[in-house]
Amino acid sequence: MDRAELADFLRTRREALQPEDVGLPRTRRRRTGGLRREEVADLSNMSTDYYTRIEQQRGPRPSEQMLSAVTRALRLSPDEHDHLFRLAGYPTPRRVPRTGHINPGMLAVFQRMEDTPAQIFSRLGETLAQNRLSTLLLGDQTRHTGPHRALAYRWFTDPAERRLLPPEDHARHSRTVTAQLLATHTRDPADPRTAALVGELLRTSPEFAAIWSEHPVIGPYCDPKRIDHPRIGSLELHGQNLLDPDESQLLTVFTAPPGTESHEKLKFLLVLGPGVAA
Repeated sequence: MDRAELADFLRTRREALQPEDVGLPRTRRRRTGGLRREEVADLSNMSTDYYTRIEQQRGPRPSEQMLSAVTRALRLSPDEHDHLFRLAGYPTPRRVPRTGHINPGMLAVFQRMEDTPAQIFSRLGETLAQNRLSTLLLGDQTRHTGPHRALAYRWFTDPAERRLLPPEDHARHSRTVTAQLLATHTRDPADPRTAALVGELLRTSPEFAAIWSEHPVIGPYCDPKRIDHPRIGSLELHGQNLLDPDESQLLTVFTAPPGTESHEKLKFLLVLGPGVAA
């Protein structure tokens, strides 16, 4: 526990808040900005003496419950919340991610992409949003329900999922998909949804189980992706990823260098419009 840093951090956050920020009236007798210690204590349901001791680097180490109460009283952001816990010597509490919510900033970037395939994935590889060209290229991946929403589940259990990739690329893609799921599981081994997906694939797919036992690891670089499209033929695309750390979502954009055959085929697909069965 870093008493000095903890005390200073709480003081700066307390002084940055105004009474009206937390629903308190501003009285004429208030001479300085920021909240008073007794106001933070009252909002946190603790005694003024207890809170004052924390800011004065005295008293016992505050409990996790007390820190959570102070977090709510001071309107701390998730990152500030985690920083407070680390200063007090506690591991940062695990958060349950929202599975269907898309970060507004990421959604704004996504909505500006009209001439290149783009889609937003959840941490489990569920397609949360897909633009028109991505749907024309890969089919509607947002229509799936249940475990089929996860790309890894479809890849290892549904032969139709493999039709767009050349057979000679299947083994490499299987390893990539498994490595991505392993990375998700490693980041949060206690997450029940990830554990359930891994358990189901281990039970139903010998191919997945064999690759999983090898502990595959891949880097951030995305190899070119070859697609055999039923209407426009073979394409070679590059995937660029934008990660949203707060929501654990991924915006993936597929591009082809201008002037290449694949680039021209993407433009032609946009003109062709619907007609491919995924």
